[in-house]
Amino acid sequence: MDLETLRTGVETGEIETVVLALTDMQGRLQGKRLGAGHFLHEVTEHGAEGCNYLLAVDVEMNTVGGYAMSSWERGYGDFVMRPDLSALRPLPWEQASVLCLADLAWADGGDVLASPRQVLKAQIERLAQRGWSANAATELEFLVFRDSYEEAWHKRYHDLNPANLYNVDYSLLGTSRVEPLIRRIRNAMSAAELVVESSKGECNLGQHEINFRYAEALRAADDHVIYKNGAKEIAAQEGASISFMAKFNEREGNSCHIHLSLADAEGPLFARDPRTFESFLAGQLAHARELTLLLAPNINSYKRFAAGSFAPTTVAWGHDNRTCALRVLGSGASLRMENRAGGADLNPYMALAALIAAGLDGVERGLELEPALEGNAYTATDRPRLPGTLQEARELFAASTVARRALGDQVVEHYLNAADIELAAFNAAVTDWERIRGFERL
Repeated sequence: MDLETLRTGVETGEIETVVLALTDMQGRLQGKRLGAGHFLHEVTEHGAEGCNYLLAVDVEMNTVGGYAMSSWERGYGDFVMRPDLSALRPLPWEQASVLCLADLAWADGGDVLASPRQVLKAQIERLAQRGWSANAATELEFLVFRDSYEEAWHKRYHDLNPANLYNVDYSLLGTSRVEPLIRRIRNAMSAAELVVESSKGECNLGQHEINFRYAEALRAADDHVIYKNGAKEIAAQEGASISFMAKFNEREGNSCHIHLSLADAEGPLFARDPRTFESFLAGQLAHARELTLLLAPNINSYKRFAAGSFAPTTVAWGHDNRTCALRVLGSGASLRMENRAGGADLNPYMALAALIAAGLDGVERGLELEPALEGNAYTATDRPRLPGTLQEARELFAASTVARRALGDQVVEHYLNAADIELAAFNAAVTDWERIRGFERL
C-alpha cells in the first residue's frame, strides 16, 4: 500500500485507523492506533511520540534498571516514532485499519541505536557498501490450542487442549481439523501483502507452520513481526490461542529456521561466487556460539536444544542435513544457508543482524570453510556445541569482538542487560518443578 492509496481510502471512508507500530526488544509490535486523518496530516511528516521505556522493559512490561537510554533517573521521556511509508500495509483482520511500521529517533533526529529495526538496517548498509543485499525467509512454528488466551491464563497454562491430539507432521487429515483457523491466517496474510507459500502440520500436539516467500532481509523481518502478531490476533478472534514459545513442553519445540543468501546487481551471488559463499558460511560457524544470544534470547530458548529433536546442538554445517546447526540447500540461484538454531521466540531483526555480521566477518577475513559434516551431528564429539544456557550465551556475547565491532558497544550493552534481567527474574522464581520435587521429599 502506498500513501496515495491510503489517502483515497481515507477519503472514501474505507480506512479509519492507522496502527503505528515499533518492534520492541522481544520482537513484539508496540504502538498506537491513530485516526487516519491525523496520521496523514500530522504524523507522516512529524512522527508520533512514544515512551522510550518501550525498549527498556522486560517481557511483562515491568520497568527495570540497567539501561543507559531509559530510566527513572532520565525521566522516561519520549522518542519519536517515524513512520516508514514503504512499510505501510493493509490490516485485514482489523476493521477499516492499516498498519505502518516505524523507525525510532531522538528529539534531535539521531537514531535510537538499540531499536531492532535500526540494528538490522545498519548491517544491511554494511552489505550495501560492497554492492550486496541479503534475501531471507523465516520459518515460524507454533502451537494451536482450543482454549482462548483468557482461558489459558486462568488455567495457569496447565491442561490446555491442543488443536491436534497426535503428531500431524505433513498429515492432510490431521491438519484439516485446524484448517479453518490456518486458512484464515493464510488468507489474511496474503491480504496484508505477505506472499504465502504453504502451511503444514508439525510434530508436537497442535503444532503447525505457515511459510512465506523469501524477501529482502528488512522486508522479511517486517513480514515476520506482522505475521506473528496477526496470527495471535486472529486466533484470539476465533476463541483459540497460539504460542510461539521455543519449548512449551518436553516434546518438540517451536523453531524459527532462517534462510539467508546474498545478491548483487546481477542477482543471487552464492552460486556465481563460491569463495564468498564459503567464507560467509565459515563466518557463521566461527561466530555461532558468541552470537547465539540473538537467536535464543530467553531462558526457555535453551530448553529447545535437545538431541534428536530436530533442534541443533552442534555447530556444524552439512548438505541438506537437518541435524546440523547450519544446513546448506538449493543450487544455482536458490543456493542458500539455513540457520536452524533460532527458536520462534527470537527477534528477527536482531537474529538477521547477527547472521549478516558473522558472515561479513568471514568474508572480510577470508575464512576457510571446514568440511561438511556427514551423518549425525548430535553424536559428533569433535565439533563445538551451541551454548546450553542463557548464562553461557550471555558471557560469550559479552566477550564477542565481532559483536562489538559490527553492532557497537551501545547495542551490545543494551542486549546484555536484557539477558541479565531475564536471568535475574528466572533465578528469583520458584517453579512448579521445584515444588513437585521438593514439597514432601526434601
